[in-house]
Amino acid sequence: MVQTRNSVVTALLSDSRDALYRPVSRIMRRDQWERLYAEDIEAIQRLKQQCNAVILAHNYQTPEIFHCVADIRGDSLALARAAQNVRADVIVIAGVHFMAETAKLLNPDKTVLIPDAAAGCSLAEGITERDVLSLKQANPGVPVVTYVNSSAAVKAQSDICCTSGNARKVVESLGVPRVIMIPDEFLARNIEAETGIEMITWPAHCEVHERFTPQEIRQYRRVHPGVKVMAHPECPPSVLAEADCAGSTAQMSHYIKEHNPQKILLVTECSMSDNLAAEFPETEFVRPCNLCAHMKRITLPTIRHALETMQTQVDIPQDIAANARRAVERMLAV
Repeated sequence: MVQTRNSVVTALLSDSRDALYRPVSRIMRRDQWERLYAEDIEAIQRLKQQCNAVILAHNYQTPEIFHCVADIRGDSLALARAAQNVRADVIVIAGVHFMAETAKLLNPDKTVLIPDAAAGCSLAEGITERDVLSLKQANPGVPVVTYVNSSAAVKAQSDICCTSGNARKVVESLGVPRVIMIPDEFLARNIEAETGIEMITWPAHCEVHERFTPQEIRQYRRVHPGVKVMAHPECPPSVLAEADCAGSTAQMSHYIKEHNPQKILLVTECSMSDNLAAEFPETEFVRPCNLCAHMKRITLPTIRHALETMQTQVDIPQDIAANARRAVERMLAV
């Protein structure tokens, strides 16, 4: 039987949709995916080709973004490293604003888009350039290690940056007994406990991770005997004390791949478990659901609109960018 042109096109489109749906087939019904997401996903895939664009997605993005449109996925460190080698003309950050600034620092000649400029971060908003200058004046000669969850202006006042995945390595690389570590107080205290290096801290916290409590972890253990508990180092030290281990989102993924736990509780933003459930169907994920409202401002429609309009573009003043870039590059060199 000879197929008509329309039937051939229909078959090709069906094959294409099958491929786009497949990564989330274990965690999402096909009819739900078709109704809510398919049109935007197909449009975004076309727009990426037309604009020579790539999408970098953080681990806290929802599955339809993380698995269906993202070209590069990972934690802040992985995205920062990947941003160094992007060959596209346009970079879309499916994450929050400081991540888009980091991508721009490492790609000053490329167009970097944040689909929603209001996608912020409680840590980045918890400290200012003036605050860092005050800390430096009060502690002359003490190096400043700044978590990447910070503005470019704050990074510009720093000696080196770090992420939750490489914080210990960065701090120990300095070879000093005392460090100013900002802005996340809990991350600094947790690294202090690991290294014995004295931390001068700042009282800023992640609005997602600060809500977890030791009592909550103990209750999950009672309801789910034998569950492995892995906590993000942005959690309070008392929460890490209740966990089996701690690690960044990338380290969480690596732990599951390496150890294949039967049941695990990831003490972090809940989209992390959603995304890993698609990758590791043999593991049962116990899901404490603390959402990051900022991350959830990034949606398929906002990504599509960003590519259609080339908005919102991220720009950093040159006098800030040079010093901030140096701090990020020092981190990536460790």
